[in-house]
Amino acid sequence: MSVKPFPYQLYLVISEADCKGRNFLEVAELAILGGVDCIQLREKNDSKAEFIHKARQLKDITDQYNVPLIINDNLEVAQHIQAAGIHVGNKDAKPVDLRKLPFMQDRIIGYSIEYLSQLENEQTAAADYLGISPVFKTDTKKDTVTEWGLEGIRTIKKLTDKPLVAIGNIHLKNAREIIKAGANCIAVVSAICGAKDPQKAAYELKNEIVQ
Repeated sequence: MSVKPFPYQLYLVISEADCKGRNFLEVAELAILGGVDCIQLREKNDSKAEFIHKARQLKDITDQYNVPLIINDNLEVAQHIQAAGIHVGNKDAKPVDLRKLPFMQDRIIGYSIEYLSQLENEQTAAADYLGISPVFKTDTKKDTVTEWGLEGIRTIKKLTDKPLVAIGNIHLKNAREIIKAGANCIAVVSAICGAKDPQKAAYELKNEIVQ
């Protein structure tokens, strides 16, 4: 399978909880205005109805700015709102199975890499981009396995042509080094969701990594 173009550089992973009481829709829009060019909605604890409601509201905003909305590990929600794609990990739906579905034929599939051995499996081949998770340990996601670090990104880059989306404790001071190590895109949560000024935070991050 040929590698699809992945033109995104600044990827926001957002949930209502990560915005710490602020309106997550406002945070998302400010982030887009600051330079975020791809958004993933991750709501692990919501009911299906709650997740769909939030996703539909967020898609109204992302559509307005022509920014793709990726849904974290919920095919039903992704289909319901006609999302741009879905992101899955080791314990979620398999990219190979997703790709067989008519809805997913022309949608983005992201796949999180936690072991180097995953680079050789058919799931990686079916994915459009690989989530390198985490680059550095983070409190926003505690169920991860490998802390890749910069050397891990360099190693993965040598072993695959797939676009790499790095995530995990990425911020203004380490973003450029992560791109230099071989990531095509950085994904952040707290660096924007927890920022006093999400638009400024996104702008500064984008400015730091643009090649």
